[in-house]
Amino acid sequence: MITPSDTSTHLKDAKHLPAQEEDQPEKHGLVFNIQHFTIHDGPGIRTEIFLKGCALKCKWCSNPESISARQEPGVYASRCIGIDKCGYCLKVCSQCDQGVFLSHENKIAGIDPALCTGCMQCADECPADAIVVWGNKMSVGEVMAEVLDDLPFYEKSGGGVTISGGDPLIQWPFTLEILKQCRQHHIHTCVETELYCSPSILDAIYPYTDLVITDIKHMNSDKHREYTGVENARILDNIRKTVEMGKTLIIRIPVIPGHNDSDENIRETATFISEKLSNKVVQVQLLPYRPLGLEKYASLNRSYPLTDLQSYDVRKQKKELDHLVELMCRHGVPAVVGSSAKIVEGT
Repeated sequence: MITPSDTSTHLKDAKHLPAQEEDQPEKHGLVFNIQHFTIHDGPGIRTEIFLKGCALKCKWCSNPESISARQEPGVYASRCIGIDKCGYCLKVCSQCDQGVFLSHENKIAGIDPALCTGCMQCADECPADAIVVWGNKMSVGEVMAEVLDDLPFYEKSGGGVTISGGDPLIQWPFTLEILKQCRQHHIHTCVETELYCSPSILDAIYPYTDLVITDIKHMNSDKHREYTGVENARILDNIRKTVEMGKTLIIRIPVIPGHNDSDENIRETATFISEKLSNKVVQVQLLPYRPLGLEKYASLNRSYPLTDLQSYDVRKQKKELDHLVELMCRHGVPAVVGSSAKIVEGT
């Protein structure tokens, strides 16, 4: 899926608004980024809300901090002053002295997730921001304050709000409340989801959703499980349900060299879209592979799964993507390269 830029501002201090009435406590969710003025995940200028939690573990994921539905500490070792000069992180948490990995320079290099209690006191105390918190607890009201600040841009551009992740349907009650609030303010809504969920969640979400963006990562269920950790039958069924419910749909295919870029897989995907969906999609976007998020993997003390592709020459992929788009177009599928082509809903 399209994910926030590594240069986006990390949400550290959320604004606090008055709580709702006591008999209707306001829902809260874990947000790892709010990106303003986006233009690729739906029509017009948009505010994109990225929620933590995803049922898939794609080997090419560029936002590893989005997978867990819990807060996580991330470590940027280059910022660390050194525990001999500082050491506040070790003093505030009883587990830190056992769970922290140190470099040969006596700087914090990582935190063992098995020993982390989730208190996040180490991040609060770090004066150098060497430890960050992936995931900020926010209320619906706090999120909507960010959204409504951008209202003039939606009105002028035909834009709106996109809720992404991770997968926002992991936190679907929180997502639903944001969608309802947007509907009250006549704001266009888009949900970007893997669709690996119960169909009943779609029944709850879709009445407040104007546009759906989802992925088809591989048509072979065994390959899908190998690359993402889950089979694809539920996803394909939910894509069919999305079309049957009359939702405006964009399908994305992250084209990963040596994984899902074969002519056979692309033809099978095109056949599914043309025959099972009757080509009722706004666009099918073939996204080029980009080895992004490597620093975030390091911050979580994880290795990037596709190390063999880190040196892949992305420039040569343009010709390959044009070829795959041509294959899909032969089936009448409205395929394009990338996510920059104009989106015209209702066509």
